[in-house]
Amino acid sequence: MEQIIKIIISIFWYLFFAKIFLFWLWLWQLKNYHLGRFSAHFEGQKIKKLMASWYRAKLPLATKKTILIADLWFLSQGAFFWLIFNQPDNLFRLLILLWLFFLPIISSVFILIFQIPTWLWQSYVMKKAKAKRKQFKNLTVIAITGSYGKTSTKDFLLAMLSEKFSVLSTEKNTNAEIGIAQTIINKLKPEHQILIAEVGAYQRGKIKQVCAILEPQIGVLTGINEQHLACFGSQENIIKAKFELIESLNEQGTAILNGDDEKLPITNYQFSNLQLKSKIFCSTKAKADIWAEDIKIEKEKVSFTALSKDNDKAQFEINLIGKQNIINVLMATAVAKTLGMTMAEIALACQKIRSHSLKQGINDLNILDYTYSANPASIMAHLEYLKTAWPQEHKIIVMPCLIELGKASKNIHYKIGQAIGQICDLAIITTQDRFKELRQGALEAGLAENKILLLEKPEQILAKIKTIARPNDIILLESRVPNGLLSLLNIV
Repeated sequence: MEQIIKIIISIFWYLFFAKIFLFWLWLWQLKNYHLGRFSAHFEGQKIKKLMASWYRAKLPLATKKTILIADLWFLSQGAFFWLIFNQPDNLFRLLILLWLFFLPIISSVFILIFQIPTWLWQSYVMKKAKAKRKQFKNLTVIAITGSYGKTSTKDFLLAMLSEKFSVLSTEKNTNAEIGIAQTIINKLKPEHQILIAEVGAYQRGKIKQVCAILEPQIGVLTGINEQHLACFGSQENIIKAKFELIESLNEQGTAILNGDDEKLPITNYQFSNLQLKSKIFCSTKAKADIWAEDIKIEKEKVSFTALSKDNDKAQFEINLIGKQNIINVLMATAVAKTLGMTMAEIALACQKIRSHSLKQGINDLNILDYTYSANPASIMAHLEYLKTAWPQEHKIIVMPCLIELGKASKNIHYKIGQAIGQICDLAIITTQDRFKELRQGALEAGLAENKILLLEKPEQILAKIKTIARPNDIILLESRVPNGLLSLLNIV
């Protein structure tokens, strides 16, 4: 009878430990097995919450890698239980408790061991990509980096250049070194005249590493903020990391920068001493090398006049959401002009650009879907769009707290809360991390206490939305909202 009880206990602990391991595997996969991003996940969390997170029911995305890791883990854990099963009861219980206590560390070490062959494989792929890139002597490479606006700028540029050139671009949000390398290996062909690569990074040195493969002639720096500050360690490190792209350009290179961005240290950074063929600044606020005037923002389009110092200008009317997109269009325009296109040609190409963010949802609600990503600059820009383009409608925001902002996190969430309080009629926050700061900022800006809520379940969120929303009102969805909410809002 005692043996049966011990078997039942062993099975229970085995399954319980398996659940914990799958959480850690899910988290490491979510953070791309990156130590800095993994550590940043727990920034600002209290010990009680940190401990509780170990036991959440989470399943990693099933890939060949995660399946292999999980299978080998379950076998090794089974061997562990087999070894301790016949030990005296006191020792059996002690080993179980020790295994439980050290399980997060053991799990992480076990998972990271499998990164060794991954790193070796990535090194091979990147060398292969570099060798192939060198074969394309006449290829023009445009690299785009920054804390925000990379994907939009890349997509706008692709639409412009495709009217005149054979263009290859990295897909969707692909911006890591391995994704860029695979794009070169698998898709770059002799007929391609231009390669556009979006380049992201979570630490210094990565952008330089990618540029060694790409050998870009044109570099676009879209802007700098505190995004991934916890990974980089400081704002200075973020600035230096982003400027690795500009430093990688040769003397015939062209640098294109966001002249509206106050964090771009144009005069204080060694960039000013770089010997480049051209440095082009774009702005929506003042006359620069390329700038915008007569800006008009409507619900589903923007219009403006784009001008340049060479007296070229054209009227742009584009189906885009919000003023924040105009600076990205201008930077893409600067690239297109560098490659010989006129303002008129670029404006005509832009007529094919379409935004897919504004959708029609349940009960004739307008849903602004930005669930694929979020950073402080984009959230503030989207809120400003709500204020400008939807003055009469109820405005609702649903978002989690932002992550990887390091020591700037409290202040950033407080400022976002202030903007929410000034603009929105209802705010639903789906994670707890910085809810206090968001709520404080919103309340001080005038939002009622019962209009900023912490809700995690999709059904609760929808029920609360229905208490205030009328047909044609607008809901802003930022970053990863709870699973199931999109289908409940009928926009999937």
